[in-house]
Amino acid sequence: MTHMNRFLRPLVGVGLAALVTLGTACAQDAQPPAGAPPGGPGGGGGGRGNWDPAQFQKMMMDRYREQLAVKDDEEWKLIETRIQKVTEARMAVGFGRGPGGPGGRRGGPGGPGAQGGQGGGRRGPGGEPSPEQEALQKAIDDNASADVIKSKLSAYRSSVKDKEAKLESAQEELRKVLSVKQEAAAVLGGLLK
Repeated sequence: MTHMNRFLRPLVGVGLAALVTLGTACAQDAQPPAGAPPGGPGGGGGGRGNWDPAQFQKMMMDRYREQLAVKDDEEWKLIETRIQKVTEARMAVGFGRGPGGPGGRRGGPGGPGAQGGQGGGRRGPGGEPSPEQEALQKAIDDNASADVIKSKLSAYRSSVKDKEAKLESAQEELRKVLSVKQEAAAVLGGLLK
């Protein structure tokens, strides 16, 4: 049982970090349905029920605070800000890196991940594909020449490297304010490598 927890804990941490950022993005984009009172409970929100992204994010941050055993509020403010930067950078790296190609599952007509029309399944949860990702996908969809695809692929790889560098930088900034014990907990929680 303990052996299994060692494998599950990092996965849960990564998943929860992704949901925190997803929840924030959904909250910013959410519009109440026609006829629903603004700010009403759940707002009849298109099948989301009483989903409150801000509450979920607070719950996740409270969990990180507990895992890192941070008692001091001032220390937590500094750490929390850096955790948010890590999760945002991780989400940016994750967009466009899903299985099957840029942005997630995507197949040919009727293939895995196919959705009606061009570009089905290219968006990551709560985010938009990068311009480089869209340009590469368009080149593929348009059966562009090998030189054009090669150029778009190079630009896309460069943008991914930039995002990965930002993630590493955010993780390093977080690492700087953690004790060794907190760093170890952050690694097990999926915040750090």
